[in-house]
Amino acid sequence: MGNKLTATEKFIFGNKLTCAVCNNDTFWERETLMNTKGMSFFNLDWANKSAQNLVCDKCGYVHWFLKP
Repeated sequence: MGNKLTATEKFIFGNKLTCAVCNNDTFWERETLMNTKGMSFFNLDWANKSAQNLVCDKCGYVHWFLKP
């Protein structure tokens, strides 16, 4: 059995997020590693920074947020 993603409303700094493309207000969340050539060369991809992605449940547009 795989994980079923659930689309929910998201808030960024207290503001409700709406999709920049279609104005939808539900998203599913994923995390993406921000790979760099140097870290990949040394097989250290796991040490790269990560970004939070909020993917629009309606049109699929990906909103990227770098973690502070």
